[in-house]
Amino acid sequence: MKTRVLTITLLLCLGAAPTGLLAQSSGTSGKVGLVNIQEAIVSTAEGKKAMVELQNKYQPRQQEMQKLQQNIQAINDQLQKQAATLSEDEQRRLNRDMEEKQKLFKRSTEDASADFATDRDEIVRRIGQKILNVIRDYAEKNGFSLIIGSDQVPIYYATKEVELTAEIVRLYDAANPSDAPTTGGPAKPAAHSGASSTAKSAKPAVKPNP
Repeated sequence: MKTRVLTITLLLCLGAAPTGLLAQSSGTSGKVGLVNIQEAIVSTAEGKKAMVELQNKYQPRQQEMQKLQQNIQAINDQLQKQAATLSEDEQRRLNRDMEEKQKLFKRSTEDASADFATDRDEIVRRIGQKILNVIRDYAEKNGFSLIIGSDQVPIYYATKEVELTAEIVRLYDAANPSDAPTTGGPAKPAAHSGASSTAKSAKPAVKPNP
């Protein structure tokens, strides 16, 4: 009981626990559990499938940006290597061409990043809502008074017995079977390179942090 009171007091003081991440039961056992919601989402079979599909969706755009990046680099190399032999008119033409491609690269990467974030957030919202239902059902059936989103609230100490993420993922997969590929991950669109003369490489990345 002291553990329950201390946990609830900590949450009230921090003001950092969204009500959607807390599952409370009518029991009086005082059992407390932890679930990393973000980790659970990307660990489910449905989550892995969705991330692979997201990667495939944005792969063509990533390839287009990489080609544009290579064009920018080629022009920059030409300007540097042939500076002594190129006429002023040719240098101006190449500089204009490079500036136009840089603007296009910046605009394309910003658009792709925004679209990617929208699609990723929709996946998180859709699967997250169903995970919350699994958590509530699990809490009620197993006598939990409180289940905390461990990726939302600082946890300074917890025994391994209260970590429920793997169990919630198992229950979710049992209720939401998926036969799609479960390997790989989404390639995050490249961040734009700004106004520099060369474009930075696009690096696939997923960081499911809040």
